[in-house]
Amino acid sequence: MTETTLPGFARLGLVRAGYELKQFFREREQVIFVFSLPVVLLMLFGSVFEGEWDGTGVTVAEVYTAGMIGAGVLAVSFQNLGISIAMEREDGTLKRLAGTPMPPASYFLGKILSVLVMGVCELVLLLTVAVLLYGLELPSDWLTLGWVLTLGLAAGCLLGIAVSSLPRSARSASAVVTLPFLVLQFISGVFIPFTELPAWLVNVSSIFPLKWMCQGVRSVILGPGGESLEMTGSYELGRVALVLGAWVVGGLVLCLITFRWKSRRDG
Repeated sequence: MTETTLPGFARLGLVRAGYELKQFFREREQVIFVFSLPVVLLMLFGSVFEGEWDGTGVTVAEVYTAGMIGAGVLAVSFQNLGISIAMEREDGTLKRLAGTPMPPASYFLGKILSVLVMGVCELVLLLTVAVLLYGLELPSDWLTLGWVLTLGLAAGCLLGIAVSSLPRSARSASAVVTLPFLVLQFISGVFIPFTELPAWLVNVSSIFPLKWMCQGVRSVILGPGGESLEMTGSYELGRVALVLGAWVVGGLVLCLITFRWKSRRDG
């Protein structure tokens, strides 16, 4: 009798990623919300606040484009995974998957790869809007933009997986995940530059990855002219890499400690 050999975890992860993307894009309301919110906010802020930002030589639209890219990428990773995994745990999807031969690593790989595709779509969409409506010049330093968003996306995915265990039910998942993320955007330089924030709020935001993601993206979008908007007068790219890398490691540890396949009612 011939034994059936299961595909490797990477191949299963690719299959799972395809399933995740099909499921996501079939939910039109979810697609519209995830992709349109950063675009709508960029259009609102870019239209209401026109011209240069405090004589820095960079436009308001450029500042908000950088902020929306950082927030948008973290939203499709941290927020999206935190809510969707909590819902899958509640409806029994995770419990059923845990009972299949599919390696757990394939499930998580599928989630991360699908988020990577969504993150690229978000980036392309925001840059397209900024170029067409506000005359933004496409960035030249794609390497820096790439590693900043890759580290930020990895940290966001791992933190989203970890935070998915916090909501007590699927109905509370959106509030538990979205509210702190919304607050974080206001203190991390997405909507308000750090020069306009109290020092203690800047110190709080410096603990979390969103602040450093946006700072790294600003280094590419704004260039040298935008350094005056930073508290230290520098983009501190070395520190950006260090903090985001630390959150990737910390997020992985949190996942290993907190992740559950069953909901609380299942014990």
